[in-house]
Amino acid sequence: MSRTETLTRTMHDVGLAAWFGGSLMGAVGVNGAASDVDDPRQRARVANAGWGRWTPVNAAAIGAHVLGALDLTRANKGRLAGQQGVGKTAFVKAGITAAALGATAYSRVLGQKVMNAGDVPVAGGTEPLPSTPDDVAKAQQQLKTLQWVIPALTGSLLGMNALMGEQQRPKNVARGIAKRALPKKR
Repeated sequence: MSRTETLTRTMHDVGLAAWFGGSLMGAVGVNGAASDVDDPRQRARVANAGWGRWTPVNAAAIGAHVLGALDLTRANKGRLAGQQGVGKTAFVKAGITAAALGATAYSRVLGQKVMNAGDVPVAGGTEPLPSTPDDVAKAQQQLKTLQWVIPALTGSLLGMNALMGEQQRPKNVARGIAKRALPKKR
């Protein structure tokens, strides 16, 4: 009986799509919209409320993506070993995934620091004012960078998925297996 990975691929791809899309929408929409609030002491609250509502969904999306990735790796272990280039691509993708996970986790820590500060004056979700407390301003400045790093990393993962899909084309599988089997020229 053959096993299909439809559910696994769906978890992997939908999870990544939500992670990418949510981080990009947050950078543009949530953090940007906070600056439209008239009272500077309410701006962080608006951004924090949006991110607070998104966090459980994002965690579920990331979990689905990671579980899907692990199962796809297990299901494709033969190709990882037997087809030239697949193992290297998987290794690079794992590294980018680890970086995206780290950036997302650190972003959450920084966001919690801003949330814990309460109603402090800010220019926007990631923009401090001169009157913003120093610890909050520092966290916001780091978040300003991370809000673009995360979609860049997760967008890179989407590109890696496309590459891995190309590696599964029959002609590429045959070529990769043949290259792995042939002795290397020196």
